[in-house]
Amino acid sequence: MVEPFCNEPFTDFSQSGNREAFAAALKKVQAQLGQEYGLLIGGEKLMTARKAVSVNPADPKQVIGTVSQADTALADRAIRAAARAFTFWKSVPPAGRARLLYKIAANLRRRKAEFSAWMVVEAGKSWAEADADTAEAIDFLEFYGRETERLAQRQPLTRIPGEDNELTYIPLGVGVIIPPWNFPLAIMAGLTSAAVAAGNTVVLKPASATPVVAAKFMELLQLAGMPDGVVNFLPGSGQEVGDYLVEHPLTRFISFTGSREVGLRINELAAKTAPGQRWIKRVVAEMGGKDAIIVDSDSDLELAAEAITASAFGFAGQKCSACSRAIVHESVYDDVLRRVAERVSRLRVGDPSDPEIDVGPVIDAKAHLKILEYLEIGSTEGRVVCGGGAGDAKGYYIEPTVIADVDVKARIAQEEIFGPVVAFIKAASFDQALELANDSEYGLTGAVISRNRAHLEKARTEFHVGNLYFNRKCTGALVGVHPFGGFNMSGTDSKAGGRDYLLQFTQAKVVSERF
Repeated sequence: MVEPFCNEPFTDFSQSGNREAFAAALKKVQAQLGQEYGLLIGGEKLMTARKAVSVNPADPKQVIGTVSQADTALADRAIRAAARAFTFWKSVPPAGRARLLYKIAANLRRRKAEFSAWMVVEAGKSWAEADADTAEAIDFLEFYGRETERLAQRQPLTRIPGEDNELTYIPLGVGVIIPPWNFPLAIMAGLTSAAVAAGNTVVLKPASATPVVAAKFMELLQLAGMPDGVVNFLPGSGQEVGDYLVEHPLTRFISFTGSREVGLRINELAAKTAPGQRWIKRVVAEMGGKDAIIVDSDSDLELAAEAITASAFGFAGQKCSACSRAIVHESVYDDVLRRVAERVSRLRVGDPSDPEIDVGPVIDAKAHLKILEYLEIGSTEGRVVCGGGAGDAKGYYIEPTVIADVDVKARIAQEEIFGPVVAFIKAASFDQALELANDSEYGLTGAVISRNRAHLEKARTEFHVGNLYFNRKCTGALVGVHPFGGFNMSGTDSKAGGRDYLLQFTQAKVVSERF
């Protein structure tokens, strides 16, 4: 009997034992830096002449690992290995697939601090952010295992005399998994385990910025006994290998999390029918956000300031759910702005291997340059209240930045920056605040801070986002609690971690027998 799902608890780092265990995990990881990692295709480990180096964003001189890169020939080989594995994996009973996921989850739970430590050095996550990432990965494994068992149960149908009718959910085939770097374990594990739990086989193309975390996850799968070819590991260029995988005639679906631009390109490529293709490819995509927190005139201003600060600057704002717009009623605007600025001024920026650090680096040099360009733009579109520049030159640091008096049509109010920057926008009324919040091509998360029940109920129906929060921050969705996915250009509203999610990796088959 499988226990009901419950979320993996976060580690309490106020406990000295937990702090010591994490510090020991960091030392263990530091001793493993600089190793080489290869591809895994059909159970065979391969090293290639082409390499990519993964570095620590807090100190780019430090090499995390060197990872072999695939070309299109190896991509084709991986797809075909997955296709061969599908012939047997699709017949493994759902309970058997679920047991494998539970075993992977158990192994990950035992090595929780170690995997979190890898994310501190490769992704620049703070201790708490990395721990939450690992906990979410465990949650996905546990939740999707239970979901595949639930979907295997007899489905309710209307009964008629003289016939027996049965609906079952069967897997699609070979999928391509393209995860992001900002949740290098949780989302990567979630996308992969959902597809595999449903009976599919996959080619996993890890994020270029965090391939070592993905390689370590692959080691975990092998340790648990994942059959050869069910999950194939294929690091490589998105433009070369990624496009090839998406366009391949044997690809049945693509599961993607990343930028709007890449997501739309994948959708466009997948819509074209390749010679020999026998199906319409499915695209499951989560593509970012420009999320807003509305602060009403009648609200807890301390709560509002805390929610904005936590949502905007957690993991240096590198979350698709991050608050990048604070839309505040004019009667409390100055007060909320002051409270946020005070909090931001106390944030500690630096190397996240230090447990006292609040904000680490952004992911790489390209992101660093892009965010600095937006800060330059923002200085002309509003009033910089705090931050506004680069941090310590040793790493890819950006000062947590608050820009006030921004027009809703300004670039920093419309374009996804993906960094520690929040734009303050003044609203004359709650109705106007809702209007401003919805004035975006995205629709992922949002929050409303208010004591006015009528306003909350109006936002419940009129604030057009996939995940809406009242009187709390707009980040931190929990598997099974807050099924996650957004509207408009935020993606296909896939609702990861929800009871509908696995349906996207299955097809429903009905068999009717007349007596």
